[in-house]
Amino acid sequence: MDEHKETLRVGAAVRRRRRAQELTLAAVAERSGLSVPFLSQIENERARPSRRSLEKVADALGTTAVELLAAADPAHTVDLVRAGDATVTEDASPHSVVRSLVRGHHQLHAEEFVGDHDPRREFQLRNDVLMYVTEGAVEVEAEGRAYRLGRGDTLYLTGGVRHRWRATGDDARVLVVAVAEHIEARDEPGR
Repeated sequence: MDEHKETLRVGAAVRRRRRAQELTLAAVAERSGLSVPFLSQIENERARPSRRSLEKVADALGTTAVELLAAADPAHTVDLVRAGDATVTEDASPHSVVRSLVRGHHQLHAEEFVGDHDPRREFQLRNDVLMYVTEGAVEVEAEGRAYRLGRGDTLYLTGGVRHRWRATGDDARVLVVAVAEHIEARDEPGR
């Protein structure tokens, strides 16, 4: 069985996005609050950004961390993600992890958030988002209203809706599914 074992090349995705927008490293550094040397190391695959740093870079480039990760990973028509694969520890809390459940440049993205989450981080995704609580509870703020979601609850957000959320306990586990821009999945030759 051909399991996906390639290393994400997020630096190349960051560089492509930055160049497409005709931005310098200095401009991205100013927008993100990260240093030019660190951004250069990311682009040259000499440093792997934390989830928090990747979100800052994505914000500076007018995209999302999900989009950058998707662009960093080649698409496969069939791809298995095992329970222990692709965990990224948040630097805001050592007790939280984010796991990408869909790899590659696809139209559908899904991530699993476990544990704590930065409630100050606001999201506004271009397309629709579905949040499903598999364990614990979370509070979501969207369009001026607060929603408390418990195990088994689902919240659907239409594209463009600003929202933020936080876990109400350490046992929170949230599945977030988002629709990206239209992308055609294509398998790499030889796979």
